[in-house]
Amino acid sequence: MAAIQLLDSDGGVASTIENKPGQAGSLSIYNHLAQIYGAITAEAARKGLELYAEHTDDARQNPGKHPNIDRLLALAAADKSLLRVKQVFATGTE
Repeated sequence: MAAIQLLDSDGGVASTIENKPGQAGSLSIYNHLAQIYGAITAEAARKGLELYAEHTDDARQNPGKHPNIDRLLALAAADKSLLRVKQVFATGTE
């Protein structure tokens, strides 16, 4: 998988998480959440925060340092928000 696009309620790309150093762990967690929950919902976000473990506490203490965790914190607090996930696969021609 090359990346994951997070789509807002209008279908626009809210964010992209690429399969590259520094983002590969987030790509794995967000992909897992999408497979289990069908989208990044408040419930999925709370589970994601558990998966990030000690990084979640660091994100709470240092807003902006971990944007992918910050996003989950915001979604966990807003019960009606969600992000759909679009997987972007490598074509082998890159």
